[in-house]
Amino acid sequence: MRPLFAFLALGVFLTGAAAQDVGTLHPKPLPPLADPANPQNPAKQVFGRALSPTEAQARSIGFYSRGCMAGAQALPLDGESWRVMRVSRNRYWGNPETIGFLERFSRKAADAGVWPGILVGDISQPRGGPMITGHASHQIGLDADIWLTPMPADLTSAQREEMSAVDMVRSDGLAVDPAHWSEERAGIIRFAAREPQVSMIFVNAAIKQALCEKHAGESWMNKVRPWWGHNYHFHVRLRCPSGQEGCENQGPPPAGDGCDKSLAWWFSDEALHPKPSKKPPPKPLTMAQLPQACRGVAAQP
Repeated sequence: MRPLFAFLALGVFLTGAAAQDVGTLHPKPLPPLADPANPQNPAKQVFGRALSPTEAQARSIGFYSRGCMAGAQALPLDGESWRVMRVSRNRYWGNPETIGFLERFSRKAADAGVWPGILVGDISQPRGGPMITGHASHQIGLDADIWLTPMPADLTSAQREEMSAVDMVRSDGLAVDPAHWSEERAGIIRFAAREPQVSMIFVNAAIKQALCEKHAGESWMNKVRPWWGHNYHFHVRLRCPSGQEGCENQGPPPAGDGCDKSLAWWFSDEALHPKPSKKPPPKPLTMAQLPQACRGVAAQP
């Protein structure tokens, strides 16, 4: 039976392949919209064209898969314990709480000898909102993808755009690949999960299973939940910062470490080989369907 949590986590899906799409050294701006203020515009077309954040107090608005962000902060492209990947996507913006978390957690892990440094994939766009490609979530600056590939000492601009992370999962999806998975990788996930700001971490079911084999019963495992894709990276979701009215938190995960019979469903044929839906694909969110404050965020110069 499909676990209830699968429905609660709706909005985090991004395939491993999409996450590893190469970028470009010469990004080109999209042509302007004919009527940018039209509330029926697809929100992804509006927010996908925003190249800079608003000059406002930081605020995450709405839910992780239906919202936007004011006053976003950029993660510096290079730090002692992190590097930003796929810079051309311009998705290295987040709530200042997220940027602070990435800097602090990566330094702590490096200082402890757990991981030399993190490679950061997508966080959010400069004003958040839906993206033209890829994620359904990452809209309010409180989601971040962290590659399961340790940070090299040096990265060229071309490597940031073209280098692929390492796939941790066997081709049949039933287990991790022992040639790549390691306790060091479990360690960096554990380090993130233990941070109090973290609400949930999404990983491939095979990675969750590997964690259960050695870490079942540990309290941090409650936050680590299986979801499709996520075989190259893990997805960290932070709680709404205190005092940011209008930010909607993800509901809590079920009690326990997640190593119970619900995990077995993820290795069923239904989960591994889902049948194509007979329903038409959902229409993109329009500006009118986002929180009203997002129209003001989008409209600011």
